[in-house]
Amino acid sequence: MAIKYLSTTALSKEIQLPAKEVFKLLADKGLVKREKDNWILTDEGKAKGGIVKSHPQYGSYIAWCEDFKNDTIFESLENDKNLLTSTALGNHFGISKFRINPILSELGLVQKGVKGWTVTPLGKLMGGKQFEYDKTGVPYVCWNPIILTKKSIISSLKEIQGQSSTEEKNESNHSYVGFREKFEAKHRSADGHYVRSRAEMLIDNWLYMSEIVHAYERKLPIEEDVYCDFYLPVGKVYIEFWGLENDPKYVARKQDKIKIYEKYGFNLIELSDEDIQNLDDILPKKLLKFGIQAY
Repeated sequence: MAIKYLSTTALSKEIQLPAKEVFKLLADKGLVKREKDNWILTDEGKAKGGIVKSHPQYGSYIAWCEDFKNDTIFESLENDKNLLTSTALGNHFGISKFRINPILSELGLVQKGVKGWTVTPLGKLMGGKQFEYDKTGVPYVCWNPIILTKKSIISSLKEIQGQSSTEEKNESNHSYVGFREKFEAKHRSADGHYVRSRAEMLIDNWLYMSEIVHAYERKLPIEEDVYCDFYLPVGKVYIEFWGLENDPKYVARKQDKIKIYEKYGFNLIELSDEDIQNLDDILPKKLLKFGIQAY
């Protein structure tokens, strides 16, 4: 019985996936490669059953044994069928399609490109996958449905919509709650934030007077229950003030938090007691490293 061969385009129709995604996958697996404007079959591709055929009108093209459509390399693309667009994600949480990407950006999951949106390292950890539109090349991100189960994302999106729950508050990390109870937020900053120390008040005031938008005690958008001292949406920068260096428990907590920042590759600015008296010199330099101009 003669072996039936399918062109790559015909193969993509058989498995009901975009031809561009199939070509990209084959190239990523080393089965084909791009030379100028043509696709070339590699030795690895030949080993997978690929051949080069010729058409009197369209010229040479790569074809694959029909059984190749059942190869395991296409499983990842099959899974892509279940991915959620940002619009679908917004619909799930009751958020406008025009607001969902800016919100995901504030959470550090995507970032705005010249056109479209690109996924961040944290976004990839949360199930984000990068794509681009065939005709325009504009990038966009789709999401594994697993993102709908991430407590950190659910909590953050609820907070942004003005929702909260007693259950979520009760699940907070006990050591952090103890720290917050011990150091009551009673220092009022110029912008109305109540912070837990004079040093934090000076930092908050400096940011406010420098017209830098910031949040105080923002929960990190991760599954671990960790809060930063300050968060700057522009630049996705976190600021931590380390003030109790003589307290062993505090030092241990500090090291745990630093490991979390390193784990997720977050932009972190660390400030000490010595820095507080020289914020005008220290902070502009540290902020500039992350593309934030203070003056």
